[in-house]
Amino acid sequence: MFAAERRQLILEMVRANGAVSLRELARVVQTSEVTVRRDVRALEAEGLLDRRHGGAVLPGGFTRESGFPQKSHLATAEKTAIADLAASLVEEGEAIVVGAGTTTQELARRLARVPGLTVVTNSLLVAQALAHANRVEVVMTGGTLRGSNYALVGSGAEQSLQGLRVSKAFLSGSGLTAERGLSTSNMLSASVDRALVQAAAEVVVLADHTKLGTDTMFQTVPTDLITRLVTDEPPAHDDRAATELQALADQGVQIAVTGASGSPGGDQVPAGRRAPLPGPRRGHVPGSSPLRSATGLSDPASADRGRVADLRRR
Repeated sequence: MFAAERRQLILEMVRANGAVSLRELARVVQTSEVTVRRDVRALEAEGLLDRRHGGAVLPGGFTRESGFPQKSHLATAEKTAIADLAASLVEEGEAIVVGAGTTTQELARRLARVPGLTVVTNSLLVAQALAHANRVEVVMTGGTLRGSNYALVGSGAEQSLQGLRVSKAFLSGSGLTAERGLSTSNMLSASVDRALVQAAAEVVVLADHTKLGTDTMFQTVPTDLITRLVTDEPPAHDDRAATELQALADQGVQIAVTGASGSPGGDQVPAGRRAPLPGPRRGHVPGSSPLRSATGLSDPASADRGRVADLRRR
């Protein structure tokens, strides 16, 4: 494929989806991330798109929201690994809330195997994924259907969540920064997500690396209310995403990172690949592998327990 054809395809993908990772662009145009990065720089110089944290976004700073068909084909391997790890945080007999999104839909498919679970959701897709689970009770909010993401929004949804109390909320969004926390591009969706957060003792955010450092219009969960982030390992060249993870950890967010291969059992992250996360670890996720400390040495006891990092600053 010639450079002009590649760049036109890259531009069309970004226009269709709002934000696309370099990894995904390289897969679609069937070339290396180095070549794609060069193409993205050229398109940025022409003012046609902006580079952002290991990917490309529409020009203008804030990314717009993509529709469900576009989102469902982005970072699919990463979302699968994130959902696998997030599902390990749910215990038999718990009551949880699950928000709308393609990553939370993947999580719901795995929750169908957890007996005695009660799931409150405003997402038709989450409810559909759990519809035939024998021992899972699904509670839908009220509200008005928002067709672009198959979610119930509005005052009806928010009112139905009043007085609710559950152990955990699992939410996704359009962007995540240490400064503003989780955000989305739609005001109605943001309002319902805030109501979901108010119902939960803990808040777990599911966000692949392409959303790290991305800021969108409406804040849903401020950083100080996020208990844990489940994400995938950023590519080696994506220093800004690694820096964002460091900043989130500095603010007390537990970080659980899936493997580099897109599976929960990915390899341990080399010390030179990311900024060291501070302080002793706690709340380790079973089956995880530690990120290395500032000295480059991992905790042997934690290493024996698995292969995904879950870190929190004391």
